[in-house]
Amino acid sequence: MSWNTTALGVLAPGPPTPLIDLPVAAPGIRLLLKDESRQPTGSLRHRHARALFRQAIADGLVGEGTIVVEATGGDAAVAQAWFARRLGLPYIVIMPGERTEARARPVEALGGECRFVTPPLAIYDAARALDGHFLDQFGRAAPHDLAEELFAQVRPDWVVTGAGTGATSATLGRWIRDHALSCRVAVADPENSAYFPGWTLDAPDYATGMPSRIEGIGRPRVEPGFRPDLVDLVIPVPDAASVAAARRIRELTGLPAGAASGTALWAALELAGRMHARGESGTLVALLGDAADRHLATYHDDAWTAAKGLDVERHTGELRHRTTA
Repeated sequence: MSWNTTALGVLAPGPPTPLIDLPVAAPGIRLLLKDESRQPTGSLRHRHARALFRQAIADGLVGEGTIVVEATGGDAAVAQAWFARRLGLPYIVIMPGERTEARARPVEALGGECRFVTPPLAIYDAARALDGHFLDQFGRAAPHDLAEELFAQVRPDWVVTGAGTGATSATLGRWIRDHALSCRVAVADPENSAYFPGWTLDAPDYATGMPSRIEGIGRPRVEPGFRPDLVDLVIPVPDAASVAAARRIRELTGLPAGAASGTALWAALELAGRMHARGESGTLVALLGDAADRHLATYHDDAWTAAKGLDVERHTGELRHRTTA
């Protein structure tokens, strides 16, 4: 059996992730969370990583022994290191800033190598300079298998997701159009991100130049993988509301959700309120992109959020009003 054949077996999709009913106060509205924290590496980035590897192998860019390189941090690096280890490939990730054990340890535990670079925007040139294949999750943003799986489980009226590379909203929108479905796609966008103003102004080259405080989503520029023509609505979400919504997910489900998941929930509740005001009913799905114990020391910790200037309590009452235990 060839290495490529074995690799494609390693990269085969796993079992579907579950849907969680989240009670909402708006009559006639059903809200489901698609729990991507059940992926083997705990986040939606698992699908992104699988798709990037599959595309690179199919294109002949990665083969047995190829050094795989990426410029990123957090969940994306962990997911890519997981697949690289199972494929027997060396993996190097260039991360922004100074080394922290919290970021390096999960990747190194999977056999990956972490290198840290300053200033942060230098990570991309540093990755391209290495002798290996640069996965380039922002430049390539390979479509993944979420849409096929989701629409086999439920036929929602709206799907709400955050945007990092833009691959998820593009994958969902393309699937909906290819299959002539009536579902629509909403992107939840945090503060400082370029997607909401870029989409509103029809400016594909829009840039804020400011980093997002919400791990996993929001970009200082509109990335090539973001397809505004496949998105029906972009909803801006205050960072404090994202954090409050992540805490509400934990209260209702027990899952220590990341703030990116909170961003999607807040936007979904905003959308549910608009639907109810128009006398509409229907089903919404919000992506629960990740949940991990490490979030307990950040987004779920009062001292941490206070140090970041995030007034979480300002949004807590509204969330409890919109959702019911």
